[in-house]
Amino acid sequence: MPNRIIQIIANPGAGQEGLNLKTVQTIFSAYPVEWDVSITKEAGDATLLAKAAVEAGADVVAIYGGDGSVAETAAALAGASQTCLAILPGGTANVMSVELGIPGKLEDALRVAADPASQVRTIDMGVVNKRPFVLRVGMGLEAEMVAGADREAKNRFGVFAYLWSGLQNIARPQPARYQLTLDGQQVEADGLTCIVANSGNMGQAGLNLIPTIAVDDGLLDVIVIGQAGLKSFFDVAGAILGLAEVQPEERPTRYTQLGADMRSSLQYWQAKEVRVVCEPPQTIQSDGEVLDAKEVHCQIQQGALRVLTPPA
Repeated sequence: MPNRIIQIIANPGAGQEGLNLKTVQTIFSAYPVEWDVSITKEAGDATLLAKAAVEAGADVVAIYGGDGSVAETAAALAGASQTCLAILPGGTANVMSVELGIPGKLEDALRVAADPASQVRTIDMGVVNKRPFVLRVGMGLEAEMVAGADREAKNRFGVFAYLWSGLQNIARPQPARYQLTLDGQQVEADGLTCIVANSGNMGQAGLNLIPTIAVDDGLLDVIVIGQAGLKSFFDVAGAILGLAEVQPEERPTRYTQLGADMRSSLQYWQAKEVRVVCEPPQTIQSDGEVLDAKEVHCQIQQGALRVLTPPA
């Protein structure tokens, strides 16, 4: 069997310390692989480097970075029938790696990329305003949490930076009316945040905004959360970050109840194509990156991406 060709793309601006090449060499030396590494310098580089790797015949493109870097890399791999994505969690939150059960420790994630026994999982991708996303698009409060957590804060406080940003914004909530077009059907909803999700994971295994959200069902999940749901939203966030005083044995019950409380105060739909216009206009984010847009047009690309996940 020929050696597996792995092209690593590393984002040096990601939230963690940086890719340790000595660790890469130590782990990969135990497997029949050939590998190289490229470094991103600005937004969009991961897509260009991944396209070049596909054209050069790479079997695996491994991205070291956060969810934004994963989305950029995925854009180049969507529809590439033989090339798989491997995720080396190196960002602030790394939600997609949690969603797919990819280890957070670099050594273990490298083994997933190199191990011939690793499973290939086919998942969906979303596109918002012609830009790919793997997690979700958020408008309003959820996007303000992202916009308010600058790089310095994320480097210093990690995922706590998002919660702090959200707590600052919750003191001045800005409700909006969302005009939604869902597979051609028009509805309106009032709320503080609107989320169009491919993944509902909130950064901890098994914890989702809505239990039915799946990354391989061919559907986008649309959620509008109103004022009444904010306490549960931040209770969930606090529990994830370890701020809530919850004993380990109590966490499954507590998380289930938090999810139930929040679901009682939200509106929820599923669709393959979603347009959202809000009044007044709100901040919009996609996979952790703020978008320069006033409305969103989202579509699902079913089964567009092949991702390496741990062996069964």
